[in-house]
Amino acid sequence: MTDTVVVIPAWNEEANLPAVLDELRAELPDVDVLVIDDGSTDGTAEVAAAAGAIVVSFGENRGLREGIAAGYREAHERGYRFCGRVDADGQHPAAELARLLRLVRDDACDVAIGSRFAVADGYEAGRYVPSRARRFGIGILQRAMHVRLGRPFRDPGSGMAAVNDRAMPVLGVPYRSGAPEVEALLRLHRAGLRVEEVPVEMRERASGLSRLRGGKAVKLVVTVTGTLLFFRWMSRRS
Repeated sequence: MTDTVVVIPAWNEEANLPAVLDELRAELPDVDVLVIDDGSTDGTAEVAAAAGAIVVSFGENRGLREGIAAGYREAHERGYRFCGRVDADGQHPAAELARLLRLVRDDACDVAIGSRFAVADGYEAGRYVPSRARRFGIGILQRAMHVRLGRPFRDPGSGMAAVNDRAMPVLGVPYRSGAPEVEALLRLHRAGLRVEEVPVEMRERASGLSRLRGGKAVKLVVTVTGTLLFFRWMSRRS
């Protein structure tokens, strides 16, 4: 029995998922893999099951925020002590996730989040250069999160993370905003859990479009602003 599971929210990722699963097995052979099949209409669930992953399938597409919450909730309810999360599109290297899991296992933090923009030895500034539209959206997010968290946070939209069983219940509650990663950071801050932003390398997505592409950057900024205001209101009520 393993005490660690890696969660992968997936929607119509039949083409990308096999490589992601193969890489996880090579880098983290002793962990379980849980694929949250978000109502896919292709062979996502079948590919995941054939590779030995645990599969939880929704009867219809519910969106990323439902997939994220379900993944952490399932991990907690199944009794895992540690949980990693990567996307199904291949942009999150399994070797980097292994680094995040080691930090959580060593109790250096409750949550380790992989960051494209944080800097350390071997992880130089400017290694990831987003498009102009994405720079606009990310810049707004960074400033807003700095104000709300009281500390710099360079990659608040990152989907690569490792958490312990103290954080799973916090992250397993359904998300209300269209920016679940940002809402997750606010929840963790409110719960007093230790969050570390860790420099990582990420690849370009194998397929699909970013949520911060073109006009969607502006839309996401509005969504995040609403999320921040909601949590400020909730804090005042508490």
